[in-house]
Amino acid sequence: MQGERHVRLFKNGRNQALRIPREFELPGNEAILRKEGDRLIVEPMRKNSLLAVLAEWEPLQGELPEIKDFPPEPVDL
Repeated sequence: MQGERHVRLFKNGRNQALRIPREFELPGNEAILRKEGDRLIVEPMRKNSLLAVLAEWEPLQGELPEIKDFPPEPVDL
């Protein structure tokens, strides 16, 4: 953890906001905010690429059933 720093809250329109000091900057321009008790937790948005999702999957166990590959049926136009 990079420590802590005193920050000031301010109003931005009807929202309360705070400036995030440079040493706490998050990547990107979106984040997830959640509340746990009296704490606010800000986390960077994770990029959910297909490769990242596939990397998290466990390998399939066992054999896959054989699939018969029938030719397509003719269609009258």
